[in-house]
Amino acid sequence: MKLVPRSALTTVALCLLAGALAAVPTTAQEGPLDNALPTGTKPEEIIPRFAGREKLFKEAREQYTYRQDIKVQTRDGDTVTGEYHEVFDVLYDDKGHRIENVVFAPQSTLEQGGLGLDEGDVQDFRNRLPFVLTTEEVPEYNILYVGQQQEDTLHCYVFDIAPKQIVGKKRYFQGRVWVDDQDFQIVKTYGKAVPEIRDTKKKGKEEHLYPKFTTWREQIDGKYWFPTYTRADDTLTFNTGDVHIREIVKYEDYKRFGSNVRILYQGKEIPKGDQKDQKSPPDQTPAPDQQKPDAAPNAQPPQK
Repeated sequence: MKLVPRSALTTVALCLLAGALAAVPTTAQEGPLDNALPTGTKPEEIIPRFAGREKLFKEAREQYTYRQDIKVQTRDGDTVTGEYHEVFDVLYDDKGHRIENVVFAPQSTLEQGGLGLDEGDVQDFRNRLPFVLTTEEVPEYNILYVGQQQEDTLHCYVFDIAPKQIVGKKRYFQGRVWVDDQDFQIVKTYGKAVPEIRDTKKKGKEEHLYPKFTTWREQIDGKYWFPTYTRADDTLTFNTGDVHIREIVKYEDYKRFGSNVRILYQGKEIPKGDQKDQKSPPDQTPAPDQQKPDAAPNAQPPQK
């Protein structure tokens, strides 16, 4: 792939191919999309149910420590031309304030491959990749029911999501979510962060683009579906040329820490001592990089 010349970089962002979310053949873990309506409920009834669960999930995850491993590579065929790698532990002080303890962060070589990170990338690593759609955020999005689909052992309702409008510098998610029909929690997301900045008039304006990604969740402590693995493999098209990137983010070793905050699940408080080891349900453990392909949607998100 043609790389962006270094002279054109300045502070070019990590990015993603613009345009429609292209479909790819379904994988062994994913069944065909069935456009049939749900049985015994309506799409408009499912949305507030999973959004309410997402709010609980968001609150619960703030009571867990975990390790996040971020690796971003620029590639020319099978050759790695640049790499950013950071590993940090998410911890909390005695007042419940989030702390990030960096345990591994070698010098980035992404610039050699034609890319540089910006603040949008930092936000995405922490907020957009493990996308959460709570009750309070639902009014900000157009949400369209597109069908039902089997994901490994899970039967899911599938929704396309896109922001109704872009407000200020706030970042949003645009793509698709899969909602388990038993727990009514999001178990998988596919899409990208928006907005992007493009030099449409080709006047040398700095471009900021972002990659399509898939995030898989696993059930932790038998209660919450937490993100455990994110993968992006995309070609980024700048005015000055194309850059192929691969991005892998892992979330590992979830452990609930002591706190005075009460976390409720189905109306009951989760005991503080209930800290089971993280175990993946059958066929839910993310496979190695080459064995966990992106699962793209078969239709575009609703148009704004």
